[in-house]
Amino acid sequence: MAYLNLDENKTKDTVKELNILLADYHLYYQKLRNFHWNVIGKNFFDLHEKFEELYDDAKIKIDEIAERILTLRLKPKSNLSDYLALSSVEESDAELEDFEMVEMLIEDHGTIIQQMRKVINTADAASDEGTIDLVGAYIRELEKSSWMLEVWSKKIKA
Repeated sequence: MAYLNLDENKTKDTVKELNILLADYHLYYQKLRNFHWNVIGKNFFDLHEKFEELYDDAKIKIDEIAERILTLRLKPKSNLSDYLALSSVEESDAELEDFEMVEMLIEDHGTIIQQMRKVINTADAASDEGTIDLVGAYIRELEKSSWMLEVWSKKIKA
C-alpha cells in the first residue's frame, strides 16, 4: 500500500466508516427494490420507474464503495448480518402508501448523507483524496435526488 502514500492506521478508520456506508447502501438498495415491487396507486408509473432508477444507481455505488475499500487494501463487509448490524438505515414494510415510501426515502437520504460526511471527515484526516472525491460526488447526487423527491411529495400532498 506504500504506493498510495497513506497511513495504514488512518486508512483503517476510513474503511470502518466506508463499511458502514456500504451497509447503509445495501439496506437502502433493498428498500428501493421493496418499494419498486410494491408501489400501487395513481403514482405507480412515476414511482415504479423512479425507484428502479434509484436502485440501479445504488447498485453501482455499492460496487464502487466495496472497490474503494479493496483499493485501500482492506476487505469490504459482505454478509447481510454485518449490514444489518452496522447500518443506520432500517428495513421497511411493503404495505406503505406511495407518499410514505417517498418520505421514508428522504429520511434515509439524510441518514446516508450524514454517514458520507463521516467518511469524508475521516478520509480528510488520513489525507485520502480518492475517498473524499468519490464520496463527495455521492453527496451531491443524493442531495439532488432528495430535492426531487421532496418536490414530488409536495405535489401529491396538495
